[in-house]
Amino acid sequence: MRFPRRPRALLVAGSLLAISSSVPALTPFVLPAAHAADELSAKVGKPLQQAQSALSAKNYAKAMSAVNAADAVSGKTDYETYTVAQMRAAVAAQSGDVAAASKAYDVLIASPRTPGAAKHQMMMANATMAYNAKDYARAVPAIERYLKAAGPNAQMQALLVQSYYLQKDYKNAARVQQDQINAEIKAKKVPSENQLQFLATCYHEMKDTANETHAYVLLAKYYSKPNYWAMLIHNLAADNQMPDSLQFNLERLRMATGVLKDPSDYMDMVERAVQAGLPQLGLNLMNQAYASGALGKDAGAAREARLKALVVKRVAETRAKLAQEAAAARKMPNAAPSLTAGYNLVLDGKVDEGLALMREGLAKHPTAPEGAKLQYGMAEMDGGRKSDAVKTLETVHGDHGSQDLAQLWTLLITKPSK
Repeated sequence: MRFPRRPRALLVAGSLLAISSSVPALTPFVLPAAHAADELSAKVGKPLQQAQSALSAKNYAKAMSAVNAADAVSGKTDYETYTVAQMRAAVAAQSGDVAAASKAYDVLIASPRTPGAAKHQMMMANATMAYNAKDYARAVPAIERYLKAAGPNAQMQALLVQSYYLQKDYKNAARVQQDQINAEIKAKKVPSENQLQFLATCYHEMKDTANETHAYVLLAKYYSKPNYWAMLIHNLAADNQMPDSLQFNLERLRMATGVLKDPSDYMDMVERAVQAGLPQLGLNLMNQAYASGALGKDAGAAREARLKALVVKRVAETRAKLAQEAAAARKMPNAAPSLTAGYNLVLDGKVDEGLALMREGLAKHPTAPEGAKLQYGMAEMDGGRKSDAVKTLETVHGDHGSQDLAQLWTLLITKPSK
């Protein structure tokens, strides 16, 4: 199998560009009016006037020196201390001195003189300044402080994800991005394609194939594109912990999405169906392959014809004893016989009877309960009960394939016809 190379660097670069272009600029915040009794002494007021003039001239060193001179005055009033902090924040912010600006902002934010809205604006300015200065270690706590005080903000949450990512803290970047995506889905909103791409990138950097696959499931769901489907199939096939019992379902998915190409893969899929005791399903899939030209036209056509003859024979044998097998399965304590016999009844056109028998099997505590639910949903789909199949597949959970396969089949079933 050949899979398209993921343009990962392009995805990350695009994400950074999109975020950087939306960073709020540092705008002057509105400061509270002084009380009637508030005034600056000459010792404090004069150096602050000098600092203001130097700042206007963009002489930041001279401006900060004047601020330090004002701050060094002993016996300052609360108002004077507050005003010195205002000027220090302005000089430090404009000069790019993140550390000094942060300390000054902390004084202003802690002061009862600063109204709540202004505090939030200062927190945002402080966090944005740290991010723009590429001081991501300082940006992370500053952004988290803002979000805790002001509540959710899409721009700031995006900056938080980027700040973690650019420190190569992929675990926390994925955590924050996943939380944001989950909240949007819960609110019946569609996550942006950029968010989902970035989440997949984080999990890829962590070599977390299972969660990367979940991210691509969402990309295929909300932004169905061929390369997302290809990556999904690739990641599922690369999971060496996927149970052998799910390999047949994966091959069916590859066939349904056009990824299954080699005649030998089709042959393997049909053989797996026969081995699972579902020869009619194998024959149905084989007939589809012949109809599409995937089988019967290559150098192995004779071998394929022999396999088909064998499958037809197995179908006849299974059909002849189907009622007997169903009756025996109902008496057995284990789930597998009821699931297999019930599926065969569905494939034989006895859909209601077959699904009822499969539900009896589900009640017998299958060894792999999520895989059994997946099989039941597939039987509903093969029996023409697509809406019921979707409801069943949405309840399938579990790692290493079962949940991902169920979600992908749901996407295929509900995909609008062209």
